[in-house]
Amino acid sequence: MISEFDTVIRLLVAALLGSLIGFERERLLWAAGMRTHMLVAVGACLVMIVSAYGFEHVIKQDHVSLDPSRIAAQVVSGIGFLGAGAIMMRAEVVRGLTTAASIWAVAAIGLASGGGLFFAAGVSTAIILAILVIMKPLENLYHARVQSCMLTVRSERGALKPDDLKDNLGIHGGQIQQLMTTIDTDGLDLTTVQLVRVSRNDIRAAMTRLREAPGIHSVVETKMSAGATEG
Repeated sequence: MISEFDTVIRLLVAALLGSLIGFERERLLWAAGMRTHMLVAVGACLVMIVSAYGFEHVIKQDHVSLDPSRIAAQVVSGIGFLGAGAIMMRAEVVRGLTTAASIWAVAAIGLASGGGLFFAAGVSTAIILAILVIMKPLENLYHARVQSCMLTVRSERGALKPDDLKDNLGIHGGQIQQLMTTIDTDGLDLTTVQLVRVSRNDIRAAMTRLREAPGIHSVVETKMSAGATEG
């Protein structure tokens, strides 16, 4: 059986490491912030301590076989209900996946702290913080270069043929996912083109070239929402 001092140290280490990750979520104003992550880490740590040392007196009895890891193992699956609560649906966009993953990871850090694996818990915390803090700007930079959008072009009848549209867009044919032309209520051609894997600069340049083309009345951009986002 571990000492009371060792028990306190493990619980405090779990709370500290959980607070570091929770603070990163807190500063982004996510619902699962510092207190939530601290509670998850401390709770998982306590479960690990109980699982590893709470049944020592039972194991020492004759003809008793007990797997002390079974209780701790339930944390991995049981923490899922908190992760599900962190995931939200807003305007067909799923948000909170990263926060849900951080809650799950904090539970693992709590288990490691409860097992006395302080080095593993500390290194994991540092790696998780690096993923949350450093990777986000890189991810945003990538998304800025790889976007999807819908351009709606109103033009005179027959003024904008598909080949002319592709030339004015100045992008590869594979980046045009959908192209459709109809006639609006004013008798003008209404062309909608869906672009994928294009940068913000490419979209601006394409819209400028289209607006300068003869017979073009207007060019409107509609951003495509992603089905799921991190956060």
